[in-house]
Amino acid sequence: MPVVEIRSYRLMPGSRDHFHQLVSQQSLPLMLDWGMDILDFGPSLHDADGYFLIRAFDDLAKLEATQAAFYASPAWRNGPREAIVSLIASDSNVVMAMSHDRIEALRNRAIAADGRRLD
Repeated sequence: MPVVEIRSYRLMPGSRDHFHQLVSQQSLPLMLDWGMDILDFGPSLHDADGYFLIRAFDDLAKLEATQAAFYASPAWRNGPREAIVSLIASDSNVVMAMSHDRIEALRNRAIAADGRRLD
């Protein structure tokens, strides 16, 4: 069964705009190149230092394998990793099983192939 990961970040105070720029211009294109299914991402509506990333995977094994390969890759490690990680004070993940229909329903703010938000 497909799984959805919701990743929540607590950012260093005042860094959210810079973090968003790094994610949208550097990290997101890399994740898309790796075939990750990005459902949504962006700043928290209620917390000036909050940010989220929502991704879907075929199953838990695919999530674990894809992330292990991606985060160990030279493209990530020699690319935006250090700049992004330096702005994160803490993070947490929730992974849940979700039907294809519910995943599709979450795409109301999905990312187009060229990296633009679809609103």
